[in-house]
Amino acid sequence: MPIETKYVEKIWPHAEIVADLAALRQNRPLTHCLTNSVARNFIANVLLAIGASPAMVSAESEVVEFAAVARSVLINLGSVTEAGAAAMLKSAAAAQAVGTPWVLDPAAIGGLRFRTGLAHDLLRYRPSIIKGNASEILTLAGGDGGGKGADSTIDTSAAVVPARALARQSGAVVVLTGATDYVTDGATVIAVPGGHPIMAAVTGTGCALGGVIAAFLGALGDPLRAATAGSAIFADAGARAARFAPGPGSFAVGFIDLLYRIGRDDAGPV
Repeated sequence: MPIETKYVEKIWPHAEIVADLAALRQNRPLTHCLTNSVARNFIANVLLAIGASPAMVSAESEVVEFAAVARSVLINLGSVTEAGAAAMLKSAAAAQAVGTPWVLDPAAIGGLRFRTGLAHDLLRYRPSIIKGNASEILTLAGGDGGGKGADSTIDTSAAVVPARALARQSGAVVVLTGATDYVTDGATVIAVPGGHPIMAAVTGTGCALGGVIAAFLGALGDPLRAATAGSAIFADAGARAARFAPGPGSFAVGFIDLLYRIGRDDAGPV
């Protein structure tokens, strides 16, 4: 089957993405993030900046109850522990049972058996969206991802076909991250350019993208549209913040400011 690839060339102000951001800010979706402990504060601030309402509930005794309250759930394996894994499995099962859409970010799988097995176990609970780099997506699709920690050793474009296969197999929309992000439901592939290499020098940036996509998922309920809008706004803010930042510290602050400003004033496109 030939790949139909659509390019979001003018990320902002793309009409659908403008409407999707307005919907998110009007709904202020409660987004439950079971995520990287190193990046929780950054993720929460990013979600607040776009207009979502983040929650970082992590107690195993509370995640089942919270899955029914939240509009969406993010499960990120970045700094997973045995206790955290148990909470993640309970949260995913509860989300599936009550119909709460959720996002799986299988951070750093491939080289470590515990988290790789956990990621495959979580797939049983039918995530709405899977977000990962080329190595992570290849591993989930059944190949050798060859990852190095949270970094990919494989070019993103080489993982587009496996990403489509994973989307068809899992029923999830797959977001393949890299210099260009690719979003696919198994049939259509949407290429989202933008961002900047400096983003890789800020801890939690990739994790925060998962949170943004989860927030859009909670607001819109459409996984393909949510993944595209989240990736596009994230990339646009990253590219513009990099123009004014002399280093990663000021970039992180400017990035959050631009996420807050986008759509609120005349910040304008890149």
